Amino acid sequence: MISSILFVCSGNTCRSPMAQAIAETMFRKADSGLEAIKVMSAGIAAVNGQPASANAIEVMREMGMDISRHRSRMLSGELVEQADLILTMTLQHKRYVLMMFPESYDKVFTLKEYADCGSSDIPDPFGGSLEDYRECANEIQQALFRLVQKLKQGQ
Repeated sequence: MISSILFVCSGNTCRSPMAQAIAETMFRKADSGLEAIKVMSAGIAAVNGQPASANAIEVMREMGMDISRHRSRMLSGELVEQADLILTMTLQHKRYVLMMFPESYDKVFTLKEYADCGSSDIPDPFGGSLEDYRECANEIQQALFRLVQKLKQGQ
């Protein structure tokens, strides 16, 4: 049984905090024991303590979630060890995690790979328009819908 999930992106200011917020919201609504799953996020090139990007905060607000208190953190061995499942936003992120933490081989996947949404990456909206962030959040949300179904089925 999965008790903790770590979402990983580049700077931990856009994609992974949005994935964390959406997953936490979905897990609370799942009514299947998923609300007990601890959800975390980190970045492979994060500067610790940075807020989420303004557009990420705005898009999450539009979706009814508040990530204004989020602060970025660098991926660490401790976080990797704590996580039962590590879901990255791109294949490049997955490769980095595996290079740095080879012992995590059996628990690292791209989000879309694990959610059976194909092998494509979730593009980085950093520096893009609010619409770019909306598209990114929607892409993450669609993958997380599939993830919730998979977790409910105990896969």
